[in-house]
Amino acid sequence: MEKAVAPKKFADKYIELHLHLDGAVTADIARKLAKIQGIPLPHDDAELEKQLTVPNDCESLNDFLKCFALPLSFMQTKEGLSEAVRLVSENIRSQGVIYAEIRFAPQLHTEKGMTQEDAVKAALKGISETELKVNLILCCMRGECNEAANNETLELAKKYLVKDGGVVAIDLAGAEALFPTENYRGLFKKAKEANIPFTIHAGEADGSESVKLAVEYGASRIGHGVRSYEDAEVVQTLKEKGIALEMCPTSNRQTHAVEDMSQYPFMDYLNNGLAVTLNTDDMGIEGTTLADEFRYMEKSFGLTAEQEKQILENAVDSAFTTDEVKAQLRKELGS
Repeated sequence: MEKAVAPKKFADKYIELHLHLDGAVTADIARKLAKIQGIPLPHDDAELEKQLTVPNDCESLNDFLKCFALPLSFMQTKEGLSEAVRLVSENIRSQGVIYAEIRFAPQLHTEKGMTQEDAVKAALKGISETELKVNLILCCMRGECNEAANNETLELAKKYLVKDGGVVAIDLAGAEALFPTENYRGLFKKAKEANIPFTIHAGEADGSESVKLAVEYGASRIGHGVRSYEDAEVVQTLKEKGIALEMCPTSNRQTHAVEDMSQYPFMDYLNNGLAVTLNTDDMGIEGTTLADEFRYMEKSFGLTAEQEKQILENAVDSAFTTDEVKAQLRKELGS
């Protein structure tokens, strides 16, 4: 008699590589942060949810980015920022995340007198107070007249850079279509010279040329990279170099990075051998969790347990951490 083969187990432990701190503030976290700082909020939960989450009629990434104003207002003090990092970390830990890289832009936390360095120190305090294994990515921002602020972020990354347990990389975030990747060539030249690892948001609101430039600059990962398929050579380069794509399905649908999700290229990339990973991006604003993203891909695209194992392997391989931590994560994932 043949022995029954146990069905493959779908993922219930996760690696989150692309999570914006300000976009991860849920209504529950918002109330806790507001109470600490005496910030008035609507008493009605439905009204608060409406203020924190993206509207159904969101038309673009630029429209989507307007949702960050309220959560950012809770993080303009050291205590508020530290507690935000701790609360977000504990929240995702409760949802099955075993390792996360939380990204934030220090220059967006200086409205009430904090310096960028104060913000970095506050975030470091926050990750020291959670049981989740967390590292930080400092975001430089696409924008006008902020070259000095971006250079300051770069210098702070250089000062606080560690292999694990703190600041491990930098990123470039913001309105990609309005402020193209080409504008930041000098910034990433400095990052490369300083041996600071980096990921770059590219191929989300702008096309494959943005991804091509990010790879040329030396990015080890690409934030989103949805539109890489527009250039077969770009896809081939990503595959050959093993550059991971930090893909975020719910975000890509809501920002209209992809107009027709039946054409979402995730499975094509995966089947073509690209190092794709699954992430939330802005779980509070989007009303999602990383578990939700995996279940969505299973239901809508037939993602298998075996493919999920590969996606999590990709995430571990491309995480900005040490080989020792990666070995521990593989053990926890059972791989």
